Amino acid sequence: MELVEVFQRLSVAFSVGLLVGCERGWQERDERSGGRTAGIRTFGLAGFLGGLSGYLQTLAGPVAPAVVLLLFGSAFVLFRMREAKEEEDFGVTTVVAALVVFALGATAVVGDVRVAAAGSVATTALLAAKRSLHTFLEKLTWLELRAAIVLLAMTLVALPLLPNETVDPWNVLNPFELWLLTITIAAISFAGYVAIRVAGASRGILFAGAAGGLVSSTALTLSFARFAAEAPESARRLASGAAIAGALSLIRVLVIGAALAPVLLVPLAIGLVPAVLMMLAASVVVILRDASKKAAPDLHLDNPFELGEVLRFGALLGTVIVASKVLVDKIGATMLFAVAAISGLMDLDAITLSTARLTGTTVDTTTAVAAILIAVVVNLLTKVVLAFTAGGKGPYALTLAVTTALAIAAGALGYFVLGSFVPASFMPA
Repeated sequence: MELVEVFQRLSVAFSVGLLVGCERGWQERDERSGGRTAGIRTFGLAGFLGGLSGYLQTLAGPVAPAVVLLLFGSAFVLFRMREAKEEEDFGVTTVVAALVVFALGATAVVGDVRVAAAGSVATTALLAAKRSLHTFLEKLTWLELRAAIVLLAMTLVALPLLPNETVDPWNVLNPFELWLLTITIAAISFAGYVAIRVAGASRGILFAGAAGGLVSSTALTLSFARFAAEAPESARRLASGAAIAGALSLIRVLVIGAALAPVLLVPLAIGLVPAVLMMLAASVVVILRDASKKAAPDLHLDNPFELGEVLRFGALLGTVIVASKVLVDKIGATMLFAVAAISGLMDLDAITLSTARLTGTTVDTTTAVAAILIAVVVNLLTKVVLAFTAGGKGPYALTLAVTTALAIAAGALGYFVLGSFVPASFMPA
């Protein structure tokens, strides 16, 4: 190893310690100087010591870094034990962090510098997220945590065992792909669910609407409708939250469709993006005109990682996939529109996934885009009906109805007008 490279690698090892030390020092910034086991200087030196021990390995063999680590670890643990005894604080995070910094410093010299750099960033991020992680665990119930663990276990254990080939007479249902798609959608929904559970109503109606759009915009619309009936002074802001949830659900459709069938990106975008922008713009206007500052209601959304919820969605997705394929083959591509309309009454993910999978094989791009947009329109109108049913003919339902009508009009205008300016190579054949 050239001398210049040695200095470069030792610099990285030193920087690794400084980065982690910044976080540790900030966490204990109220302590007097010398009153804590380790701060930015100690961690910087720990990383540098790890780098030197790695360099010693190239000179004296693998025993050298092991001896240095043993001496360093023993000294650090001894001082931490004395601190813990005086302050009655028995956390070992700082000790573990110091050992990790030492190992990363050694890795920077004898291993891959990129691994050491990435490891230091990951370590610092984990240490800095202490409060958020603790809040996350405090908010989640044991049933929610258990559901996630069971589902992850089933996925990691069961998924590799599922046949990665079609098993039905119509040559369309692949158990491996079906379960993978189901888990992926559940994970996206769970992210929104966790955001709502952790933040709760404290972040307000708009945050609840955005996060709820990742879980279930239909369930959120219904929940807000019931709350609007009890608190009519917040009805318009609640309608804005429901509209934002609807906008997020449309973005979700666009991302899922384009991910599975990239050819759908442009034709879907020119129809969905104007609708999304209109819903967001209408929501902003309502919010600016509404002086109400009420917090969001407590949302009662089903945990998307519950095994029953996952199996129900998987069954719905499988049914839509088979029905779409069989009806299109037996009757014609136009039957996909009927399936899309029926599916849109309940869910957008299933029809988007199934249609995207059929694009380019069973159905052409034009039919696929039309089917997804039909499902979107039906789903938006269904939410308006739910708003009137659960919330009455008050400001909530009326505001959501006007916003939805404007969004559908903007989407149609975008698809038919903007589509004429898009190069033919990007549009459906």
